[in-house]
Amino acid sequence: MIGRRSIYKSPAQLQAMVEPGLITAAALQAVREHVAPGVTTLELDAIAADVIRSRGAESNFQLVRGYRHTVCASVNEQVVHGIPGSRPLEPGDILSIDAGAQFRGWNGDSAFTIVIPDPERPELVAARERLSQVTEESLWAGIAAMANAKRIGEIGDAIQTSIEASGEGYGILRDYVGHGIGRKMHEAPSVFNYRVADLGPEVKPGLVLAIEPMVVAGSEETFTEDDDWTVSTIDGSDGSHWEHSVAVHDGGIWVLTAPDGGAAGLAPYGIVPTEIG
Repeated sequence: MIGRRSIYKSPAQLQAMVEPGLITAAALQAVREHVAPGVTTLELDAIAADVIRSRGAESNFQLVRGYRHTVCASVNEQVVHGIPGSRPLEPGDILSIDAGAQFRGWNGDSAFTIVIPDPERPELVAARERLSQVTEESLWAGIAAMANAKRIGEIGDAIQTSIEASGEGYGILRDYVGHGIGRKMHEAPSVFNYRVADLGPEVKPGLVLAIEPMVVAGSEETFTEDDDWTVSTIDGSDGSHWEHSVAVHDGGIWVLTAPDGGAAGLAPYGIVPTEIG
């Protein structure tokens, strides 16, 4: 009988996941620096691809059957899985970029949201920046919970609590969740962004999760567009997506896809990340 693969990594395996996380972070930072009105998401895709290749890695998104691009680029009512294209970005757009790198058989996965300034529509920009802020804060609340949690379900509880505490009435996508990550970009277990009755597996050294709240300004109901990838809100409300790959090890917690290991994001929670190895 073939045994079920453990969701927990060895110390050596955790160490092997550091570099793909840093490569993913570098690719996303390069993309962030080039986001501007008039730039196409296809151009941003090429920037991410160049960074990943220059570091000796490959895009793990391109390893997903049927997907040819390095990033997912979701604009406005598109929440996740948007395909890069020739549409130029416009002032006021809210853009979520998701990317990952595979290096020597190990994976990183991360995402951020950014709002393009528009002095002609300050209220729109403020509303979209608030959506992004609440989503990012919920991500860090989930990561902070992971540092002390006994079970994975406590992460989703913390994420939902953070979003509800904003008082904005935002929706949380239910059909798309976070996941384990390691040899494959998507592994067990699922990481829900909301409270669930079954708290799931233990949080202990060796666990690596991609935590990724996907939050919308209106109804959480979505549909997949005709390209069979892009997930958009039915009511046309804006979406935001933030993600990090996070490891628990014998010394504590480390955010693999943050150059500082998550120090800045975890500081408000009094948590100091510890480097792996």
